[in-house]
Amino acid sequence: MRVDDCYQLGYVIKTHGLKGEIQIFLDVDDPYDYQDLESVFVKQGNTLVPFFLEYIQVNPRKSITKFEDVNALEDAEKLVGCELHLPLDNLPPLEDGEYYFHQLVGLMLLDEGKEIGIVDSVYEIAPQNLISLTHMGHEVMIPINDEIILSVDFDQKLIHANLPEGLIDVYLEDNEN
Repeated sequence: MRVDDCYQLGYVIKTHGLKGEIQIFLDVDDPYDYQDLESVFVKQGNTLVPFFLEYIQVNPRKSITKFEDVNALEDAEKLVGCELHLPLDNLPPLEDGEYYFHQLVGLMLLDEGKEIGIVDSVYEIAPQNLISLTHMGHEVMIPINDEIILSVDFDQKLIHANLPEGLIDVYLEDNEN
């Protein structure tokens, strides 16, 4: 399994107890969607390693789980800070007009029909999620919200946007100095 074929479910916060249990943060809209989780991929270096769960106790802020064959505090400590991943086909289905942020990468962003750039990445940073793209050789960050991102056309690989006046200019002016 490759990282590109997966989405990040969350990460290991810290150990819990002395018998290999860990606290995890599920970085998802509804953690309770994952209360029947049977396995995850743990990113170790650049490799995804499969782990089966003995159990999981889901809570909104942190959940407690126990992986099979992780039976000691020392084994659990090695997992602290590791990312947890699941295959993309595990994502819950969305309503029409909705999208997952990772689906925006690689799409061309249009502002009133004018090509601005291809989305390089998406940053999920509170309080504002951002699209990152390159325009005229400069990185431009665009907020993801319903007033700016009007629609996404996956068939045409386009994001239709209504950018605030002067947003692009700010990035170009800052980089000229």
